[in-house]
Amino acid sequence: MALRGGLATESGFVGVEGVRLVEEALRSGCRIQAVLFSESGERHHERLSSFVDRPEMAFPVLRTTDRLFEGLADTEHPQGVAALVHPRETSFDDLVRAPGSACAPLLVVLAGVQDPGNVGTILRTAAAFGATGAATAASGISGTANPFSPKALRASAGAALHLPILAGSIASRSHMNMSLAILLAQLKVAGIRTLASSVHEPRDGEQPLLAPWEVDWCQPVALLVGNEGSGLPEEVERSADARMRIPMASGIESLNAAAAAAVVFYEAARQRNSATVTGIQTPAPSQPLKAPDAMRPPEKT
Repeated sequence: MALRGGLATESGFVGVEGVRLVEEALRSGCRIQAVLFSESGERHHERLSSFVDRPEMAFPVLRTTDRLFEGLADTEHPQGVAALVHPRETSFDDLVRAPGSACAPLLVVLAGVQDPGNVGTILRTAAAFGATGAATAASGISGTANPFSPKALRASAGAALHLPILAGSIASRSHMNMSLAILLAQLKVAGIRTLASSVHEPRDGEQPLLAPWEVDWCQPVALLVGNEGSGLPEEVERSADARMRIPMASGIESLNAAAAAAVVFYEAARQRNSATVTGIQTPAPSQPLKAPDAMRPPEKT
């Protein structure tokens, strides 16, 4: 069930299938309960031998027939390699703690993103462009797909096993999403500014929507990504510190959620990677956050 059904075991292990994902799981430092090879999957043993053959690896390596493996596998044409992996446990404090290599926390909050392919692709994109963590939350009646389901893991190319993700109770038989309202309140207390991707036009008197390059991504920021069809609830958008939209040519209403995330995180990476070169000032951890106008374009140098 951990492979085909995508459900975690009672002890919180999830199934990972395919030589590339198993290799990423072994590299990630996550706990491994077992690695399974089928008869035809033995051809991949050499590629994984530097991990599975080390004596300090305290997990069993199991063998089975191709026929039995196909009955367990989630993919149509399995490669004959699988593992049971325990995703890293991430607390809220872990989530908002930026590593020494980052100028500030850069988070993505998936709120009601229902397609596991989109969830995995967004996580892969976020990790590729330097995001420091992610969280999943329900939005209205729409929950977010489990980032550790087989389809989401394949779409993330294993990034979900490396990126700190606050994703409810993975050990639960039914994946849970934490409350979006609680998460947003916690982010505010932690000094993380929230930036809502918007599909709604601003009302009279409201601040105009920002373009990605009008955001100072060297501030602690959490990007909120909503449901594929309806986006974020309007009340969530208006409670965020700022709202953003990607300018596009006339006649195009919107981008796919994963494509939009790629555009936004590329701009974030561009600013953050050039901060030490261009002299963009980044706040020290002990400094209080600036007023809401901190969401502004970086100063020209």
